[in-house]
Amino acid sequence: MARHEDWEHEKYDRPRRHTRPRTKDRPSYDDAVPGSVVTVDRGRYTCLVEDRVVTAMKSRPLGRKGVVVGDRVRLVGDVSGDDGSLARIVSVDERVTVLRRTADDDDPVERVIVANADQLVVVTALADPEPRRRLIDRALVAAYDAGLDPLLCLTKADLADPAELLAAYRPLGVDAIVTTRGGDLDELRGRLAGRVSVLVGSSGVGKSTLVNALVPGTDRAIGHVNAVTGRGRHTSTSALMLALPPHGDRAGWIVDTPGIRSFGLAHVESRHLIRAFPDLEELTGSCPRGCTHGFTEPECGLDDAVAAGHTEAVRVESFRRLLESRERAEDD
Repeated sequence: MARHEDWEHEKYDRPRRHTRPRTKDRPSYDDAVPGSVVTVDRGRYTCLVEDRVVTAMKSRPLGRKGVVVGDRVRLVGDVSGDDGSLARIVSVDERVTVLRRTADDDDPVERVIVANADQLVVVTALADPEPRRRLIDRALVAAYDAGLDPLLCLTKADLADPAELLAAYRPLGVDAIVTTRGGDLDELRGRLAGRVSVLVGSSGVGKSTLVNALVPGTDRAIGHVNAVTGRGRHTSTSALMLALPPHGDRAGWIVDTPGIRSFGLAHVESRHLIRAFPDLEELTGSCPRGCTHGFTEPECGLDDAVAAGHTEAVRVESFRRLLESRERAEDD
């Protein structure tokens, strides 16, 4: 019998892993077609390719790169949109804008809500549920930080007078639309036409009702407000990008988002907020180093500008309220 050391061990070595030679060559994907992501659900991406709805998955070379609603992507594979077809997203175009939020102010992880939008519509009810001013302020901060134009949409004006809430945001120059339940939405349609608008708001404020009226046949679920807590339940569970019917000669898109109860701003630096207000920023040249322009800052140039009559005190106070909403946790 042959001894153990007489065996030719080389013949019985297991093949080493990763022995396949690596190459720096990567597919060119010259045949990739452009598309837009309209919703995301458990690793599947619904994309619009021309007039076809295509289901896709993310290709391995993208790694951990996130793909979100609003992204403009390139796809290969079966882009027919037929039942059972599956394409692959192989690249993501550079984003023009990115709307982010965090779970809370101590959470370092940013969550991208939508890419490539140009308008943030903050939907809030005037009653049932009551307006949450701090949440509105924080949504506006996120809009300014992302470079989106804010639009305040006040619903259920048949239940309460909008005058007080309109007055609170007029000094900031925030445009507003007031609607009633079952009322005409032509003015809102005009503000949405030709734009990509993200709708955000607490549950129960009427956001899904607006979406169903703006895009007939959408059938977004509508929730009801709890009589005890005064809050609505979450109905929309994922962001969804929808094409608006043409208004005149202009079309547009809206992105309906799940109802939110908080809007964390850990990703926003307070010193960057003033850049959204060029008229105030140019008045801060005399501020001492490290000035945040807040209520308690000594020798802030904004106070000097108010005293000299170069700007209105109410505008500075409104800006500082937004700044304070970033620096303090949201009140429930």
